[in-house]
Amino acid sequence: MLKLYYTPGTCAVASHIALEEAGADYRAERIDFKTNQQNSPDYLAINPKGRVPSLVTDRGVLTETPAMLAYIAQVFPKAKLAPLDDAFALAQAQSFNSYLCSTVHVAHAHKMRGARWATEETSFADMKRMIPKTMGACFSLIEQKMLGAPWVMGEQYTICDPYLYTLSLWLEGDGVDIKATPKVADHFRRMSERPAVRKVMDAHKA
Repeated sequence: MLKLYYTPGTCAVASHIALEEAGADYRAERIDFKTNQQNSPDYLAINPKGRVPSLVTDRGVLTETPAMLAYIAQVFPKAKLAPLDDAFALAQAQSFNSYLCSTVHVAHAHKMRGARWATEETSFADMKRMIPKTMGACFSLIEQKMLGAPWVMGEQYTICDPYLYTLSLWLEGDGVDIKATPKVADHFRRMSERPAVRKVMDAHKA
């Protein structure tokens, strides 16, 4: 059985949804950021980065959302969560997820994690003021150049879709109106209607 460590509202939502969509046999365990559980000795023994998500498999622990999503898609091929028989299309999916991880998530993190990049309070405030602009620009690029229809990769629902949905959840809090990106808004609506998504979001309620 797989074991997913998650915290509500984090990027762990994406892997949680993928596990549900895959029909995986897994157990989810919540990590409480309010009590700093992510930095407890027990959790650091699982993930020395002190972050979520972490996925415990029979071969070891996986971290980083793109890697976990790719693993889920390959271990459960019948779920068809990635174009595994098309090297170029698979690389495109990985490219999209890498952009979400390395650029979009990092832009969002400047709102709450400014101490990773600066020490002055004025710097933190400046970072926060930039969030609507930087996140808005990221999602404008996704809207115009990266998003297929009805799903990210076109007709096939893939691991890209729960990941995009997860980061779209952050837009309102980041001061970005999702209606400014109609295709993203439509994708978010359709994702919200999926049974697996509803089940996971219920589990992530505080």
